[in-house]
Amino acid sequence: MSLVEMTKLDHMRYFTPPAGFILKGRDGMVSIPWDGKPPIPLPDEDWLSANEAGHVDYDTAGNGIYQALRLNPDCVCAKEYACILRDAYPHIISEIGGNVIMLDAKEIDTPYVDRKINGLKIMALLEADNPLLQLEIARAFADRGSRLSTLNKSVESWYAAERHFARALELDPHNSHAGYEHGEALYILGRYLQASEKWSNILPALDDEGKRKVSSRIYAILAGKVPLVPPLDYLTAISVALEEHHAGKSDEAVAIIEDVLADQLFAEQFPLNEIYYLLGKCYEEIGMPDKAEEAFKRS
Repeated sequence: MSLVEMTKLDHMRYFTPPAGFILKGRDGMVSIPWDGKPPIPLPDEDWLSANEAGHVDYDTAGNGIYQALRLNPDCVCAKEYACILRDAYPHIISEIGGNVIMLDAKEIDTPYVDRKINGLKIMALLEADNPLLQLEIARAFADRGSRLSTLNKSVESWYAAERHFARALELDPHNSHAGYEHGEALYILGRYLQASEKWSNILPALDDEGKRKVSSRIYAILAGKVPLVPPLDYLTAISVALEEHHAGKSDEAVAIIEDVLADQLFAEQFPLNEIYYLLGKCYEEIGMPDKAEEAFKRS
């Protein structure tokens, strides 16, 4: 592992145990020879102590690995780290699963969306062929990519959502819910014909009402009735408008939002009420109370 460039993690460093090191814990229930395994990620203060002592104890190693995966479940050696947690720290795996279930059971604030995504991705490291995990990861990314407060991450969020929807369908091709949501992600990315193909594939599995709604979207695509630019571009533009608003440039924010909402098809298909609230605040700040009131009514 010494030749592998490890992922840089904020406030963490990698400790390489001496040859012959064996990770022991849980009153002898854990005994894992470390030779051939990756270096152990540790918070800076724990790394200093381990480096001075020349070894690391069971609890410190588990805490470091857990923190590394929480920071970046896509880090180098992530799967190896997840397997170590599974084999040596089942209580940590249980905690991760419990946190994911708790976050999934209720509406969560924006700061917790990333925590949910990372928790799901850690679980997926251990169950790479679980389509439901891939589907939930995709949905979490789609959620993040649709929130006003995280639209600055909309590009990476929607591309990630599309990848995980595709993976979920690869594992379970007959999941019509995943098929519809994958089509939605493709649509947002501007891949309209691919979206229509996905939706066409799931039509036989839908009830009459579902067939009517999905068929109308397919027909619209084939007739060229789609947003003027990919919806993702509009979401990105709205994130710029939010930045301008925060910078005190509400006149520029208004211009951007009005331009986005001028595409009536996008405005109808993506009724983001928060946009109108933002528009109302911007109108207030540039001295247009009547327009502000009208926007607030639509939020």
